[in-house]
Amino acid sequence: MREVNPKETNRAKAFDLWMRSPMPMVTMTKTFDITHLMRVSRRKGLKLNMLMCYAVVRAANDFGEFFLLPVGDKLMQFDNLAVNTIVKTRSGDIATCDIPFSKDIHKFEEDYLNLTERVAQSGEDFNLGDDYMVIGTSALTKCELDSVVNIYAGFYNNPFVVWGKYRKGLFRTTLPISFQFHHTQMDGPISTGFLNRLQEIFDSIEY
Repeated sequence: MREVNPKETNRAKAFDLWMRSPMPMVTMTKTFDITHLMRVSRRKGLKLNMLMCYAVVRAANDFGEFFLLPVGDKLMQFDNLAVNTIVKTRSGDIATCDIPFSKDIHKFEEDYLNLTERVAQSGEDFNLGDDYMVIGTSALTKCELDSVVNIYAGFYNNPFVVWGKYRKGLFRTTLPISFQFHHTQMDGPISTGFLNRLQEIFDSIEY
């Protein structure tokens, strides 16, 4: 992680507009078709949450804006991406776990399984540290949610992706997903481009 001059990036105008806004976060919700993703999960015996996390960070990797993040009153640039997932611990509590991005889905799955098991057993959060721009996720699979709007804390500006229970129809399976981001980090064209790219990955992911 290193500080960059906003005026030397494509986020200069957004930095001036949104860094002092009392509510700089934007939430978008889109219903996705995850039929193909479900088939891959079942046929290969893969955890759906692992596939979701992989698709989210893989889509983000295609957009340079995800490597920039407002931290405090500064704009920071990262060389690496990761995705964070919530883990139920052995004691019944929850903890968080960062998974580093690897385009190789087999490597990502290996890290996902090893790190989430480590957190489940230890009950302690696993954080990759300042070398990674982390995308938060939360799977609230006990309920069919239409949308989630997260609180704005002022110190956690990372993108956040939330989904609930998928909806199985006769021919396809759908899932509404909420995506929250800091307006300094990206604008509408990038955020909607990310959502469209996410659907493309859902439709084409291979293992």
